[in-house]
Amino acid sequence: MTEPARPIRVLLADDETMIRTGVRLILRHAEGIDVVAEAPDGRRAVELAAEHHPDVVLLDVRMPVCDGLAAIAPLLALDPAPRVVMLTTFGDDDNVVRALREGATGFLLKDEGPQELISAVRAAAAGDAVLSPGVTGAVISRMLRAADPVGGGGADERIARLTGREREVLAMLGEGLSNQDIATRLGIGTGTVKTHVGAILDKTGSASRLQAALLAHRTGLAT
Repeated sequence: MTEPARPIRVLLADDETMIRTGVRLILRHAEGIDVVAEAPDGRRAVELAAEHHPDVVLLDVRMPVCDGLAAIAPLLALDPAPRVVMLTTFGDDDNVVRALREGATGFLLKDEGPQELISAVRAAAAGDAVLSPGVTGAVISRMLRAADPVGGGGADERIARLTGREREVLAMLGEGLSNQDIATRLGIGTGTVKTHVGAILDKTGSASRLQAALLAHRTGLAT
């Protein structure tokens, strides 16, 4: 008999009690998701993450004591490291860009609907990038205009380290495809896709799928 999958463990960090309450109520009624802890600031979020080992951290950008941007690095230094999704407001592009460069999995507008929130948590837990359509275009355009949007320099040299199949997968990351979508298109298993994605991140020095996707755009593998 197959055992049921373990619920996705979520830690929510936001200094506004009403926001935390609303998000918790939405996720509480979502199948397979469990809110294991809540924090009012980034410092407490890191402490609770070390204690509860969440799969996904929903992290507000602006908080007292320690804001979300400063909390990203210590969160990603945990073992195992959670996926970090930034909660932001429309027009906060500069902070979103900084968060993505730090390795955040993506970002979600605070006024997104319940289903978008639930889908974002599931996508992040599966290793996919989380991007709110309302600000994605502006953020990607800004990062692509930067001298080196993914950090580390030598974009073409990093691409040269990839195998042919890894380049195919990277191009599809640039299209915003999920692991399942890539697996379907290539006729391979999702586990194989995850292996390719891991190799791509390692070889290109990308901290996240989104950084790898930006690299695909910068080098012409994706448009």
